[in-house]
Amino acid sequence: QVQLVESGGGLVQPGGSLRLSCAASGRIGTSYSMAWFRQAPGKDREFVAAVHRSGGSPRYTDSVKGRFTMSRDNSKNSVFLQMNSLKPEDTAVYYCATGARLILSTLTRGDFYDYWGQGTRVTVSS
Repeated sequence: QVQLVESGGGLVQPGGSLRLSCAASGRIGTSYSMAWFRQAPGKDREFVAAVHRSGGSPRYTDSVKGRFTMSRDNSKNSVFLQMNSLKPEDTAVYYCATGARLILSTLTRGDFYDYWGQGTRVTVSS
């Protein structure tokens, strides 16, 4: 069983930055792919970023490219999402997810992830 706990959300002004963290219980190491999703009020959950278990560069949704950076620290069973130049449309609950059975073509698919955190709320507003 894997448990994920996100932290780092909060209220920030447009143009500001936040760094989200996700800590996984249990030793997932490099056997699991990791991802960030978000869900804005009244909208469906959407993919934000992911790193495949095989390594390589993170994949991002187009709307966050150049602004968000995902990193992974396997020694700490943690992933991070550095969010810069935040916009009001980034307002959402951000979820960390992990799964062992993803292939590269399914990284953006939430239904392929086995475990989810409880989410951390990010509000971008002046």
